Amino acid sequence: MPPLSRFPGIIPYETSALTWPCSTLAGGDVSLFRLHVLPPGEPNGLYHSESEQEAFLVLSGECRLLVEGEERLLRSWDFFHSPAGTEHIFVGAGDGPCVILMAGARSENWQVLYPVSELAARYGASAEEETSDPRQAYVGFEPSRRARPSYWDRLPWA
Repeated sequence: MPPLSRFPGIIPYETSALTWPCSTLAGGDVSLFRLHVLPPGEPNGLYHSESEQEAFLVLSGECRLLVEGEERLLRSWDFFHSPAGTEHIFVGAGDGPCVILMAGARSENWQVLYPVSELAARYGASAEEETSDPRQAYVGFEPSRRARPSYWDRLPWA
């Protein structure tokens, strides 16, 4: 498997270094917001489904959305709502970085499943074997860096 350092543009906004306000929802659930910057050909993680719904807005560039075994090309201002249980992952496309705003929630009962996917494997984004344990799914991957990617100066806000 490729090292997680292949995903250098992950900018999580729930760390102390880069804080984006998170809010506590009814029942103690926590809402999360992230900006992912994907170079062409790079997935933002492994193909998966979650027990909570998620929402994604492409802010800049192009990406491939792999969803339920199908592939869709998304461009700036395309929106994807992922109902709970929907298998999905994004892969950078086009000739430059893709910026995606990702929003979701994590409840006390949050669950994730990493299925084996032939389509996602073509992009280096499939688990080697099905698992519901993120640590097992990402064995052999390096942790993502919490820093500006090398192509920061080419992003729309630079």
